[in-house]
Amino acid sequence: MKLIAALGNIGDKYCFTRHNAGFMILDKWAFDNNYTFKEDKKLKCFILKKNESIFIKPTTFMNLSGEAIRAVMDYYKIELKDILIVYDDIALDLGRIRFRANGSDGGHNGIKSIIKHLGSTNFDRLKIGIGPKPNVPSEVYVLQNFPKDQLDELKNVIIKASKAIEFYLQNGIEKTQNKYNN
Repeated sequence: MKLIAALGNIGDKYCFTRHNAGFMILDKWAFDNNYTFKEDKKLKCFILKKNESIFIKPTTFMNLSGEAIRAVMDYYKIELKDILIVYDDIALDLGRIRFRANGSDGGHNGIKSIIKHLGSTNFDRLKIGIGPKPNVPSEVYVLQNFPKDQLDELKNVIIKASKAIEFYLQNGIEKTQNKYNN
């Protein structure tokens, strides 16, 4: 069983912020496949199941994302090798995506939480570019909405990343990296 976990913050005020790029992509994927997320308070997430895959959006807020991911892994007996985390990356320009098989937290607090709760950095990632970072603190920048002049680029990357997740589910990380990483 695969676990696809998008990172973001719940609530209307965060809906269209840069930090919610992961949520936006899973929402697009669910919409395209005619699925609906349902809240599971015990597992601290919005969840949907399709065939041998589980898709979640943690309700713990970004900095505690590892709690929900660990809870879902334990409940469904999902192995570390079967996880894909979808999240924003300030080091990548808007419009770019990058798959990675492992790595550090890169200063991302959601990833820090996941590494802490999983005890490992060895999980697959889909990074969504939200940069370049301007001259404001990162914690301010990521909580800003995308400006109007970036909405077309955002729409395109959401579509691309949604399709890339489907490709990943069918082909694994290595083939997906070869196809989608520039």
